[in-house]
Amino acid sequence: MHLHGTTMKQLFPDVLNNDYKGNRISLYFFYAITCVTLLRSLIHVFSPDGGAQSIATIPLDLYDDNAAHAIIHLFSEWGLSQLLFGLFYMLVLFKYKSLIPLMYVFLLLEYTARLLLGFYKPIELIGHAPGGIANYFLVPLLAIMFFLSIQRNQNA
Repeated sequence: MHLHGTTMKQLFPDVLNNDYKGNRISLYFFYAITCVTLLRSLIHVFSPDGGAQSIATIPLDLYDDNAAHAIIHLFSEWGLSQLLFGLFYMLVLFKYKSLIPLMYVFLLLEYTARLLLGFYKPIELIGHAPGGIANYFLVPLLAIMFFLSIQRNQNA
């Protein structure tokens, strides 16, 4: 499917409103990704290690204290960014559902870039980070959700 006409209007609606015309599965998945984003952000901000070792399996105990604290700080800042995105996703869900197809484009770009960065700039881990594994499944799933979000809902 090429992007023209109706699809472009779905990505960039003339009027921002709460009228979502896509497939309901895509809408419900956007609720789920919003919840996961908010939960993940709070873990990164409030967990003592920012989730760096406890979740992402970065061997902080092998680094000197300054390096470990720098990594924890960066994870906390990343959590803050995720929190802001999660709050924006909530705004979209409760006020501007017409932006959901565009949000899927951004999510697809973000998670594809995360996957590629993992290959381009790998980091030593002592296990398998759940987020790193999930990206392999999430990227194609987000592509499917995007296409569902631009399909006209038969019940709309």
